[in-house]
This record gives sequence, C-alpha cells and structure tokens, in this order.
Amino acid sequence: MKAIGIIPARYGSKRFPGKSLVDIFGKPMIQHVWERASQARTLERVIIATDDERILEKAKEFGAEAVLTSPSLSSGTERVAVAARDWDVDIVANIQGDEPLIAPQAIDEAIQSLIDNPKIPMATLAYRTTKKEEIEDPNVVKVVFTKDNFALYFSRSPIPYPKEYHSPFYKHLGLYVYRKEFLLKLAKMKPTPLERMEGLEQLRVLENGYRIKVVETEHDSIGVDTPGDLERVKSHLRKQ
Repeated sequence: MKAIGIIPARYGSKRFPGKSLVDIFGKPMIQHVWERASQARTLERVIIATDDERILEKAKEFGAEAVLTSPSLSSGTERVAVAARDWDVDIVANIQGDEPLIAPQAIDEAIQSLIDNPKIPMATLAYRTTKKEEIEDPNVVKVVFTKDNFALYFSRSPIPYPKEYHSPFYKHLGLYVYRKEFLLKLAKMKPTPLERMEGLEQLRVLENGYRIKVVETEHDSIGVDTPGDLERVKSHLRKQ
C-alpha cells in the first residue's frame, strides 16, 4: 500500500503563536518534525501543508516539499485532507507539526496497523505513562481503549478514574493515520458535541460511530502546546 505523510503547520496557534518556526538548537521546530518523519520506512514522501508564507519559505529552505493551503480551513484534519486529495495513495499519515520528538518507528507502527487490518479506517498512538504531571496536565490528552485496542474515549482529564487500584494511564501521541477515502469523508463531517467540549477532533470519529485502532508504542514524544513544553523538548534533546 502507498502511504504519504502530511504535516499540517499553522502559524497562528492560540496558545503558542509561531511555534512552528521557533528555534530548537539551530533548526525550526517544523524541520525537526519533517526530518524525523522522513526517516519512516513506510512513507513514500513527507509534505508540509501550511497556511502561512513564512512557514512555506522556511520549509523550502531546508529542502522539504511544502504546499500552501487556505487560512480559512478550520482544522489540521481539513488541511491534511486538502493536501492529500490529489495524491494516488492508500494511506495518509497526519503528523502533528508540534511533535519534534516523534519517532519514525512509531509512525511505521501506526501505518502497519492499517496495512495488517484492511477494515480499519483509522489508527493512532498511545504511550503508557506514570508521570503525575502528565496525567493531570489538560494539554496531555489521555485515551482509554478496549481489550483489542480500539479507542473508547479521549479526554484532557485523567481517565480512567482509579477508584480501587492504580490503573495504567495512556497518553495520546499526536499522530493519526487514515485510509485516504475515510480522511476525505471525515474532513466533511461537522464538529460534534464532545469534540467541541474537549477540544479534540478525534472525538468526531467516535461520535459518528467509527472505530479508531490504538497502537501502543514504546516510543514517547512531547507535544509542544506551550513555551514550557518547548523547554521540556530542549531538555530531552540535551540529554540525547
């Protein structure tokens, strides 16, 4: 199956404006994401889809393939769908532009789950965590799933509630892989009540009755939603 990766990159983030171009040891954050994604063996190519000329020009400077999309698009999912529309591919990976530590092996794991299970429309990643600061941080999304690894719910709150014992918590990592036809369908769906309440696009999939395969990975990542997250990323890279 043919698979491509698309990195949606918006300049006007509400919590951290311009974060795609913020410097991390001499490279903009979007370059870190692109370089890591380009190492995934299952991806034929990696494309940056942005609404801003500054990101477009910077992407071209470091050699990335990039396209300019309309600033009127309301979500990263829509941006990825527009960028993927004319490509003759089976699978599209939505690689978040604020995940500079995303492991190429984790991308491969998620894509492989769709290759191995042709009836699954979509997959994502989860990482087991015991860090209290992550479990309680609303910027770190948590996920619970069935015994056969299909998502039950995603939340910014700590889920599940450990009433009788300390249950493992799984944080959701910023990667989605879709069959192309499902991605195009999803981009046309209207926002749903739980999606609006939590501010999580993936809940639109569950609320419309579709399944999301959750792939548990051993490769952790840190999404950059705030300047504090950026410092955590830099600290991690210094240790490496």
